[in-house]
Amino acid sequence: MSAPAPLTLRFLGAAGTVTGSRYLLESSGRRVLVDCGLFQGLKQLRLRNWAPFPVPADTIDAVVLTHAHLDHSGYLPRLVEEGFRGIIHVTPGTRDLLPILLRDAGRLQEEDARYANRHGFSKHSPALPLYTESQAMRALEQVRAHPFDRAFEPLPGLAAMFSHAGHIVGAASLHLASEAGSITFSGDLGRADDPVMRPPAHAEQADLVVIESTYGNRRHAAAPSDVELAEVISRTAARGGTTLIPAFAVGRAQAVLHALLRLKAAGRIPDLPIYLNSPMAAQVSRLVEPHADELRLSESERRDLAEKIRYIRTEEESRALNAPAFPSVIVAASGMATGGRVLHHLKALAPHPEHAIVFVGHQAAGTRGASLVAGADSVRLHGQWVPVRAQVQAIEGMSSHADQTQLLAWLSTLQRRPAHVYVTHGEPESSDALRQAIEERFGWSASVPEHLDAVTWPPAL
Repeated sequence: MSAPAPLTLRFLGAAGTVTGSRYLLESSGRRVLVDCGLFQGLKQLRLRNWAPFPVPADTIDAVVLTHAHLDHSGYLPRLVEEGFRGIIHVTPGTRDLLPILLRDAGRLQEEDARYANRHGFSKHSPALPLYTESQAMRALEQVRAHPFDRAFEPLPGLAAMFSHAGHIVGAASLHLASEAGSITFSGDLGRADDPVMRPPAHAEQADLVVIESTYGNRRHAAAPSDVELAEVISRTAARGGTTLIPAFAVGRAQAVLHALLRLKAAGRIPDLPIYLNSPMAAQVSRLVEPHADELRLSESERRDLAEKIRYIRTEEESRALNAPAFPSVIVAASGMATGGRVLHHLKALAPHPEHAIVFVGHQAAGTRGASLVAGADSVRLHGQWVPVRAQVQAIEGMSSHADQTQLLAWLSTLQRRPAHVYVTHGEPESSDALRQAIEERFGWSASVPEHLDAVTWPPAL
């Protein structure tokens, strides 16, 4: 009997960086792409979105997504436009989120291209979107959902199963197995102590493990992040200012709103209006109820999210928030200030010292968020340099990513030693710190792959 065809794993993204999640698994001439994300942050990374895909799109037989965030799903419309015609396998929650995220991403790219052409600040003439809203809708026709903890076959002879990752609604870890061996992808792991999402499930046993490392070199603060949030909002309100919180529309926005409602109910922040200015986040908030089994929130807490937040619907309402008549809190996407309505609020509020800008999640290198957190005294917005005189504060304890301790705890649930652990989806110092921690704690073989590296299992003798 001939030996089973080996598995070859190629790291097409999220290697040496925290975005662009893309892993290509090849066996017997068939290909499955695990995640299909956008590169974000530094310009040299973003340019990869425009480069030809490392393999022809029409040679990929299937795509499997761990979750819906754009750094894991946002390249799908482009891949389909380039010729991918296979099935996109997802969880039910991801199926429900993808239309919101991908259509919004296409629409924003079209709007940004039109704005750049109108004002002439693009280096390209004409400026073009990476893909359009209609192209995003076309990609959605290929999506098929599978329940958690139930096996399916993205390719003949390759078994797959999603397990809960606890990061956002629909987020999954992924286990793939063939006769040649098995691989477990952590996906983005949530926190065991997250106030909104249920904790990640135990890791599935595998020969190879690929684990994220967004917070691989950090531990979340022991003190509740609510304390910091309450203090900065109260101080800002006392000086007559507004607190702007850039937040990812999927996951963090809902968690931040839940925290704000708790603080308000407890009298720890003033009784001021809380606005959510993100059409996409508003749509996501309506998906909380259908996926309540993935959440810790009670029925009354879910109802409060629907009824006690002021949802901004129109552009006119959005513009009115740029000149607040009284202190308030504005939550707006995107979380790294890379696009969306938050840019218009930054442009209006950042020059004034009475206001505050509070970041509550990871800021990838090269993003406006990272620049502001690092203390930049000006930021480029819509082709103009805008001075930053508002208070800028980062509250990392509100991240939806597991920290180093929690990542190691997830690995400790493996029933036996994996042959190798690959540490990805992190800035270089973060990934290497987690690699070292894995080797020191477990004595396992671990490494940080580089962009376009390839490994084969079982290894050639």
